[in-house]
Amino acid sequence: MNVLVIIPARGGSKGIPGKNIKPLHGKPLICYTIDAARCIADDNHICVSTDDKRIIEIVEDYGLKVPFVRPSSLATDTSGTYEVLLHALKFYEDKGEYFDAVILLQATSPFRTGVHIKEALNLYSNDIDMVVSVKETEANPYYLCFEEDASGMLHISKGDGHYTRRQDCPPVYEYNGAIYVINPESLKRMPLSKFSKRRKYLMDREHSLDLDTMLDWQVAELIFNDMDL
Repeated sequence: MNVLVIIPARGGSKGIPGKNIKPLHGKPLICYTIDAARCIADDNHICVSTDDKRIIEIVEDYGLKVPFVRPSSLATDTSGTYEVLLHALKFYEDKGEYFDAVILLQATSPFRTGVHIKEALNLYSNDIDMVVSVKETEANPYYLCFEEDASGMLHISKGDGHYTRRQDCPPVYEYNGAIYVINPESLKRMPLSKFSKRRKYLMDREHSLDLDTMLDWQVAELIFNDMDL
């Protein structure tokens, strides 16, 4: 299967300043995702989309050529991933390269591996919109989530509230942000949030860790330290 891997890496970051290239266990964060991407694609089809000169330097020092500098209009706090994906895909299609699947890998998932990506890719077929990695949610809406009604009273978010044990509730999943295997034709028609034909790829909680805050970062460092023991 001919795939294009896109790794978005904007320069600005509020939760963890400079997180995409911040050293995690001795290696810039983005390099973990590059390593995983190299398990399923050659370097010519791994696209780091960034506006940041320092990110470009780090990535190219790691041996991966950055094909373009992302336009500043796609690098603001309000820029969406959808537009970034379309921009990168168009760059390659304008060169006459077309793909069976676009794989979005976010740099903030350092424990996602090439094995995970291969397994997700094996679930993909061109009659669906996307395979997306998920984890089972802790905040199950049949048990732990409540909504407020017009009179200010809380009611269980989903179901009739008869579940008394969490393990009896239907499983509910949330995106973990690690892997998106996307149909390019679906992508060109609509944003990911509009996809209706989505197939899940289930990951465990440890490999699903997404680094959004400094607490997440500290947990990641602890996991890596445990791996060294």
